[in-house]
Amino acid sequence: MRLFGTDGIRGRVNKAPMIPENVLRTGMAIAHVLKNNPQNDHGRNMVLIGKDTRLSGYMIESSLTSGICSMGMNVTLVGPVPTPAVSFLARTLRLDAGIVISASHNPFEDNGIKVFSASGFKLSDELEREIERLVADNDFPKKRPSGEKIGRAFRLDDATGRYIEYVKSTIPKGVDLEGLKVVVDAANGAAYKVTQWLLRELGAEVISINDKPDGININDNCGSLHMDCLIKTVKETAAHVGIAHDGDADRTIFVDEKGNVVDGDLILGIWATELKREDKLKGNGIVATVMSNLGLERYLERLDIRLIRTKVGDRYVVEEMKRGGYNLGGEQSGHIIFFDYNTTGDGPVTALQILCLMRKKNKLISELTSNIDLYPQVLLNVPVSDKKKLEDVPAIKKVIDESVKKLGNRGRILVRPSGTESKIRVMVEADDLDIARNLAEDMAGVIRKTMGERQ
Repeated sequence: MRLFGTDGIRGRVNKAPMIPENVLRTGMAIAHVLKNNPQNDHGRNMVLIGKDTRLSGYMIESSLTSGICSMGMNVTLVGPVPTPAVSFLARTLRLDAGIVISASHNPFEDNGIKVFSASGFKLSDELEREIERLVADNDFPKKRPSGEKIGRAFRLDDATGRYIEYVKSTIPKGVDLEGLKVVVDAANGAAYKVTQWLLRELGAEVISINDKPDGININDNCGSLHMDCLIKTVKETAAHVGIAHDGDADRTIFVDEKGNVVDGDLILGIWATELKREDKLKGNGIVATVMSNLGLERYLERLDIRLIRTKVGDRYVVEEMKRGGYNLGGEQSGHIIFFDYNTTGDGPVTALQILCLMRKKNKLISELTSNIDLYPQVLLNVPVSDKKKLEDVPAIKKVIDESVKKLGNRGRILVRPSGTESKIRVMVEADDLDIARNLAEDMAGVIRKTMGERQ
């Protein structure tokens, strides 16, 4: 049984694999692997569990905790915190693992499980496969601990405060944000307190929106996937900048003072520029995915900075950063990873670093990004009944080949299955928006006709 995708386990709640009995077995398997696999870093026989603000988080948290404790490991519960806070806390508290209960940018009906090792990185493919094997094994476990050997659950009340103080420590002492007016859209998610408190403590004037989670409004027409509300608020309040997170706050997307979206590619561009200027860009390159804009690549070429591309998914970016010794990487979607500060995409850290750069340069973010000319990019998501059959349909191969030939060297085409949803993603970049749109719609139409969801 395949449980793990590109970003942990994810699915519709109360449908496999996100059913309580399966989650309980997953907790048992995670604990068994952590205790017995020599590949795993060992901590204090303790697993930390954080979550976002979804209604189903209570149910998943209880099931996971029961499974882990039944195998003799202890659990520390921290409640709603950003994904990067879990990675940070698991590492600094020297625990065996950190688990995040979240489906990131997905709607509230979905939920998921992400596991970080003691070193703050996601588990290896080998350990994930072992967990899957154990969950599917009806004979597992044959023997469980009993009596005083079963685990206990504890609660850490100051997790949010610890994380905020850490994020503040990533900028030089004496730097503040006095005079900056910032709009923060927390997506009614895990960072609904964190980023606004963080920025206020550093002196910024903060207008906080979508910061009242009720269990079902996470990512609901807000946050980094739905920018209209943030754009409108930035314009109406004459703010200097807007910040949007997704549900678990491992992403950050900005809006400049004019209402223009500043995505992950632009963030990577201006951050890499400054790191190179300060001689802090390791490997003289950054890692991004095949989705990153051709305009970013050509901008970096002019600065003699290499762009190394990976498959889509922040785990692949992290793996390449580790392999190649790079310290900056990320995705167009706003996952930005900077190894000097954290081991995973960190929305609040990214937000603070870019605001600090604005303050250092005494420039608005629109000025910082003005030299990066991104190509028009069209991305269409086509719901399909079986995303695995993409390469087996001759009509799709034909329309892709024809589109590539038409585009020539004027841009790029990428057609791929989503790693987290039953969709085929069609991306076209071109020096002309109409060309990109027409080619994308042609390919999406054929995919919809041959593979579309059955009604």
